[in-house]
Amino acid sequence: MRIGVDVGGTNTDAVLMDGRNVIATKKTPTTENVSDGIVDAITSVLVQSATPSDKIQCVMIGTTQFTNAFVERRNLVEVGVIRLSLPASRGIPPLTDWPDDIRAVIGDNMHMIRGGYQYDGRINSELDEKGILAAARQLKAKRIKAIAISGLFSPINSAMEERAEEIILNEIPDSIVTLSSRIGRIGLIERENAAIMNASLADLSIKIVSSFRQALGDLGIMAPFYISQNDGTLMKAEFVEKYPVLTFASGPTNSMRGAAYLSGIENAVVADIGGTTTDIGMLMNGFPRESSLTVDIGGVRTNFRMPDILAIGLGGGSIVNTEGALRVGPQSVGYKLMDDAMVFGGKTLTTSDIAVAAGYADFGDPALVKGLSPKIVSGAVTRIHEIVTEGIDKMKTNADPVPLILVGGGAVLIDRDIPGTSEVITHEHGGVANAIGASIAQVGGDIDRVVSYDALGRDQALAEAKEEAIEAAITAGAEPGSVQVVDIEEIPLSYVPGGSVRLRIKVAGDLNLDNIARAGK
Repeated sequence: MRIGVDVGGTNTDAVLMDGRNVIATKKTPTTENVSDGIVDAITSVLVQSATPSDKIQCVMIGTTQFTNAFVERRNLVEVGVIRLSLPASRGIPPLTDWPDDIRAVIGDNMHMIRGGYQYDGRINSELDEKGILAAARQLKAKRIKAIAISGLFSPINSAMEERAEEIILNEIPDSIVTLSSRIGRIGLIERENAAIMNASLADLSIKIVSSFRQALGDLGIMAPFYISQNDGTLMKAEFVEKYPVLTFASGPTNSMRGAAYLSGIENAVVADIGGTTTDIGMLMNGFPRESSLTVDIGGVRTNFRMPDILAIGLGGGSIVNTEGALRVGPQSVGYKLMDDAMVFGGKTLTTSDIAVAAGYADFGDPALVKGLSPKIVSGAVTRIHEIVTEGIDKMKTNADPVPLILVGGGAVLIDRDIPGTSEVITHEHGGVANAIGASIAQVGGDIDRVVSYDALGRDQALAEAKEEAIEAAITAGAEPGSVQVVDIEEIPLSYVPGGSVRLRIKVAGDLNLDNIARAGK
């Protein structure tokens, strides 16, 4: 048996799974001390199912804590930035386009040093090891322990970044080093931004992961736990302590993976309707479609993998304004829904009240909204469905109708067919799809590099890349026979000789529970 947990900004959801069967679920408010909410949620599913804690094989956790901290500029630390690229890139120093408020937190500890590679892995400039040592000593004198290292084309060849890390750790043994090649893609500036962002979360990542360990320890669960990434796969807790940024947007990803599991459909559009917003994304082969654009997080441009998600201001707590032209959202009562919505005795008209008044939702006290104008109810219901239709239309890449899977607590807002969709699918456990998505998360492996088809031939290049990605997944804990290729992307590089192609391959496989069990004995 395994437990999936999703720690959101408002709610902490838990689900107990036996194989592919949902045994028990629980939704509880997220607490200021994260571990308390986790303990409450997991305790509930164990009690509901009368399952002893020693029967749990593993725990999978999804969390938005790191995303929220960066966006809100909370619990971040000063970062030392080392870029290995001179003489190239001198004209654009690190943090050039960062918002002033977060630059003030990160600090001005930037060191540009000779080094880096060309697009095909050849050396662009020899590594200046003395320059790295001098930078390390300056950072040590300032007591800066969170350090981000980025190098020119380091995803193609990470040797210089790794050598720089070795020099820094020899000088500052207790430092926490982020290598950009472990996070981002080829573009230097956006990849460096992601590495700096990750390093700024160094202290918080240790604190959050420790709180997860404490929560499971308090429950007597000795099984290992994993944390879900934003591509729908798992990371070991120790890896998350070093690379917390890879959890960004894992909440919507978990919901989409949960939607695929509950519906049995791997290619569809998913709408995750919460209390304040609706996240809309496309499922492709059971995984969220990745964004092909530079992603802005908290005002900072990055290029690491992120799901292609459209967030719109519609949720169960969205306020319905009837003064003048009728408006639905984007303002919301949020987590105060149980206090402010009319069906719960409040005075604010929300979309939840509309759904109850229209007769297709059943919660609260329907008598409290019985006096609403039929014109207002009808108009609001129409607008709710229009908002979702507009969002889905923006996410689709062609006019063909596709299945729509509704998940999240606010899924009750939808009661009509949606234009552009072939069917609308809901599920009794859709409200905790995020926790289910975490519980079924797989172990992934991927490669992203420039290869020469002229030198290797396309078939050989693809075969070698697939083998490397599959081996990476197995090393990370995937069951060998279950690993499958999820996505292949080939981008020819114009004006680059040798038939050069940027090749990205992603694979995923089931977590090897037998190995986990043997390791625990």
